[in-house]
Amino acid sequence: MPQPPISRRMMFALLGAGVWACRGQAAFAAARQRGVPWLAEVQRPPVRVPPLPRPLRPLAFTPGSQGLLTRQAWLRLRPRIQRRWQELLGQLDCPVPKPRFRVLQEDKLQGCLRQLIRYEVEPGQAVEAYLLQPLGAAEEKLPGAVVFHSTVSYTIRQPAGLEGPPEKHIGLHLAQRGWVALCPRCFLWQEKTPQEPYTAAVARVRKRHPRASGMAKMLWDGQRALDLLESLPQVDSRRLAAVGHSLGAKETLYLAAMDPRVQAAVASEGGLGIAYSNWDAPWYLGPRVRSTQAWPYDHHELLALCAPRAMLIIGGESADGRRSWPLVAQALQVYRLYEPPWLLGFFNHHRGHAIPPEAEERIYQWLAGCV
Repeated sequence: MPQPPISRRMMFALLGAGVWACRGQAAFAAARQRGVPWLAEVQRPPVRVPPLPRPLRPLAFTPGSQGLLTRQAWLRLRPRIQRRWQELLGQLDCPVPKPRFRVLQEDKLQGCLRQLIRYEVEPGQAVEAYLLQPLGAAEEKLPGAVVFHSTVSYTIRQPAGLEGPPEKHIGLHLAQRGWVALCPRCFLWQEKTPQEPYTAAVARVRKRHPRASGMAKMLWDGQRALDLLESLPQVDSRRLAAVGHSLGAKETLYLAAMDPRVQAAVASEGGLGIAYSNWDAPWYLGPRVRSTQAWPYDHHELLALCAPRAMLIIGGESADGRRSWPLVAQALQVYRLYEPPWLLGFFNHHRGHAIPPEAEERIYQWLAGCV
């Protein structure tokens, strides 16, 4: 029996599907060469995605393109997206200090040097951080990473390996793997006493910078950490990364989206969607984002701003989980406008607000394979 003729639209759809399949295979082959053999897995949709708690506004499409976002359209759209998020954040009105630091104390352990340092993030405003690096002279420059701590009272002692569960000693583990890791203290602890609430730290920042949100301050401080890292003679400024869990994941997302120096990032259990976490808190974005009428945008736009640089979202069905997938899927449309491999993925370990061994292993594999 003769088959019905194929329409022009169907023919182009089939050709397009074939092209995407070939490019996808090429992407995964290239990713395996770069040390991310499981890229296909973290780009596969979950079996069931729960309803979104708030509508997800799709990225803009080119009229007449049959629903396909083009590279040219994205390059026109990208600056507008970045500008509106910067306007939401506000800004700090001060000069950028020179990246200089003072060593307060140091020790050697397990093949690396760990230094407690202090450096300026604003004129007259210093922050403490741990700087960790391998012992001995390296044959070539080393990759560098900003490692953000989570919401714990011992702050930078966590990633530096001095306190807390070992799986969160990310800065120490990176140094033992040949990285230079800088673990800065979040301003929420740097600008208040232990007895004061987080709002006290926000109030002190806003007294100096009335137009700045809490997340604007976190982003600024993250960028100053990058300044310091790339100023170190032992660091390869072309191989910079960012990583964090919970609060640190939020800081990682914004730093990776807004600063192109970050070549690879891992954000673990930060609450990717605005409705998934306390993004409306005054130390993050503020109450405006509660309403989809006042702020109809979401963080899939920030993921898209990271393209084509590497970004891995990790969830455990707590702050992030299957409901985070639609945001990742939206951003993947932008990644696929670039040459493969498309280094964006979502890994769900289903173990809650934690970093279990399987997630810990993927953090280091991702960073090593993508930087």
